[in-house]
Amino acid sequence: MAVIAWMRKLLLRNSGHGLSGARLLPLNNCWSCAQGAKRHLLTDDILRLQEFQQMKIAFTYQIFGGKDLYFRNLEEKLKKNKLILRDELKTLLHLCQTPAEVELAKNVIYRYHAENKNVAFGEYKFGPLFMRLCYELNLENTALDLIKDKALKGFFSDCTSFNILMDMAFSKGHYERALEVLIEMKNQGIKFSCDTYILAFATCYKLNSTESCKICSLLLEESELKDDFVPNRAYFFAIAFALKQNEVSKARSIYSKITNTESRVCSNLYILIQALMGNFENVLHMLEAAVQTVTPEYVKRLQFSEQVLATVKEKMNNPVLSDRFNYICIELQVSGQVTPLTLDDMLCRTPSARKHHMLRLNQRKISRRTFQPLHSALLAE
Repeated sequence: MAVIAWMRKLLLRNSGHGLSGARLLPLNNCWSCAQGAKRHLLTDDILRLQEFQQMKIAFTYQIFGGKDLYFRNLEEKLKKNKLILRDELKTLLHLCQTPAEVELAKNVIYRYHAENKNVAFGEYKFGPLFMRLCYELNLENTALDLIKDKALKGFFSDCTSFNILMDMAFSKGHYERALEVLIEMKNQGIKFSCDTYILAFATCYKLNSTESCKICSLLLEESELKDDFVPNRAYFFAIAFALKQNEVSKARSIYSKITNTESRVCSNLYILIQALMGNFENVLHMLEAAVQTVTPEYVKRLQFSEQVLATVKEKMNNPVLSDRFNYICIELQVSGQVTPLTLDDMLCRTPSARKHHMLRLNQRKISRRTFQPLHSALLAE
């Protein structure tokens, strides 16, 4: 497909000032973030690292004869070509504490997959479990090697495995590596989820190259052709990326796809789009409305980035509008509606977990493969 061709050609590039300060901030500073800040894009209920660590403790206490004996028994089974059971692999992945122990787990995974690749695995997926282990032990290269290994085709058959690995790379600032995972996911024909689109557009936004801009555009077109649901948060990254590339009309077009424009990051993006288009009356109208809106004390008022406001001030060359803008900014500061966060801070924040209490009521109880009741331990990835 065309998107794969563009992805393969991607050139790998690396691409606390108050509003009233003397130095105006250029647009590029809107995208800056704290040095060394770690960015996790996936919610905790997708990563589930804390839950995984708790399960590891539980497995350690439950294992008969201790971990060392369990490892020796598995090594012996490998030597004698004995069958590796599903629960044995599951237990092993929960017992690993070091990279050396993960090496044994890799050998067991290869044997298990070789024995079961022509048989449906049921409802349990080992891919996300292994990725969480690699995330915990900082084994990004190991995870990437296995997910790309053709000998393990079908083992990582779910989007969650790829998303976790992309998030791992993204959180370290390894954006080229995150894109490599996306390419592999595309090559293996894994269907994109909402989280995949967020990670994909965020990665392109961070790479900030002409080539990654084309990739972002192609993914947007493909999502429309496939009628895939793209979450607003993914659109935010696509809009920000278009603004980075000075494609204001494109940013405005993407903005029109957003279904809920009431969020803080959405409002700041709107302000930037309107300012860069020269629609300063629209900017002033929105800022005035934000100041004048009366809300209960427990409702958080809309906030604007001081760097975004500084960019608007820099672009505004009409003295009358500038005076009006400065007055509004003072009111915003007094009301606590100006934040030192940059747009990059807002975009790359670690989100809170999603609520699935209604979804769980409709969760499948019958296996699609065997039409038998699902065991509760196998319901989740």
